[in-house]
Amino acid sequence: MVIVHNPSYALENDTEGAKMINLKKDELLSIYETMLTIRYFDEECHRRLRLGQTYGEVHQYNGEEAIAAGVCSLLRGLDVITSTHRGHGHIIARGGDINLMMAEIFGRELGYCKGKGGSFHVADFNLGIYGANGIVGAGVPHAVGAGYAAKLRNDGSVAVAFFGDGAMNQGVVHESMNLAVVYKLPVIFVCENNGWAVSLSSRDSSGVNDLAIRAVGYGMPGRVVDGMDILDVHTEANIAIESARAGNGPQFIEAKTSRYEGHFSAEDALLGTRPYRDVSEIRHWRAKDPLEFCERFLVSMDWATDEELSSIRANQLAKVVSAGDFANEAPVPKASEAFEDMYATAGANFLPKGW
Repeated sequence: MVIVHNPSYALENDTEGAKMINLKKDELLSIYETMLTIRYFDEECHRRLRLGQTYGEVHQYNGEEAIAAGVCSLLRGLDVITSTHRGHGHIIARGGDINLMMAEIFGRELGYCKGKGGSFHVADFNLGIYGANGIVGAGVPHAVGAGYAAKLRNDGSVAVAFFGDGAMNQGVVHESMNLAVVYKLPVIFVCENNGWAVSLSSRDSSGVNDLAIRAVGYGMPGRVVDGMDILDVHTEANIAIESARAGNGPQFIEAKTSRYEGHFSAEDALLGTRPYRDVSEIRHWRAKDPLEFCERFLVSMDWATDEELSSIRANQLAKVVSAGDFANEAPVPKASEAFEDMYATAGANFLPKGW
C-alpha cells in the first residue's frame, strides 16, 4: 500500500483545517516555534563558521524543518529517534538543548559530548536521541534495535529513523527494513527525500519516482507526503506513529522536500566549474517554504497576527544568538581528557529517562 498525498489546504478563515490536521492553536504555534529555531540555529552555525568561531562544516537543514518538527511533535517520553549528518533539526525538534548543541558544534567541553563529537554526533540518551551519524544510513539499524527493545518491553513506545534519499541505496537500510517487518517492530522509517545525495540526483539513482514504493516490497505501508507542508506531515505521521504503537508493525514515510543550500557549508550547488542544480529548481522549492506556509495558515485561522508572528521570530532568533554566544565563551576541552569517554563505564545507563 502506497498512499500519495497532494494536499490542498484552503488558507481561509474557517475551522475545517483545524479538524483535518487534528491540531489545536497552541500545538501548531509550538511547532512553528520549533521550525523557526531549527532555521535560525543552522543559519547561526553557518554565520559563526564564517566568523571563524567554529570549525569543520555545517550541513544545513534549511527547507526541511516541517519534517522534523511535525514528526517529533507526536513523540512521547520513551520514544527514540536516530538522525543523520544533517541532524540539527531532528535533535532540536526532539527537545535538545540548543546551548549544549551549539557548544558541541564549537568543540567546547560544555557540549553534549564534551566537544568531542561535533555536529555529526550530538546525542542525548535521556531524551531518546540516539545520535546524529556521519555515515549515510548508519542510524537506521540503531532505530530497529530500539524498536526491538520497545517490543520486548511492550510499553507502546516507538522508534523513528530519519534518513535521506541517498541512504535508500544503502544495503544496511534494506536489511533493517526487512528485519523490522519480520519482527513486526514499532519503527517509523522517515525518508527525507530532498532530491540530492550530495550532487547525485535521486532521479539518477532510483528507477521509481516515489521511494515509498519500495516499502511495499518489504510488507509495510508507505506514505508519500509533502515535506514542505506541516499540516500534511503531521497528519500522515500521526497515522503512521499510532499504527506502529498499536502493534501493526513498521511504517514508511517519504517526505518530498528540498535543502536550500549546498550539501554542506563549503559547497555551493550553483557555483563552481560543475554546478549540479538549476536556479529554477531552488526557486520552485523556496516558493513552498515551510515556515511561510505555516505562517499563512496561522494567520488565515486567526490563530496569530502578523505582529505576533514577528514577535515569535524575534524571540526565537534571540535564543539562538544567545546559544552562539554561550558556546563561543565556553572553555575548550582539556588535552589531558582527550582519551576519556572512549568506552562505556561499567553499569552505564544508555536508556531514556523512565525506562
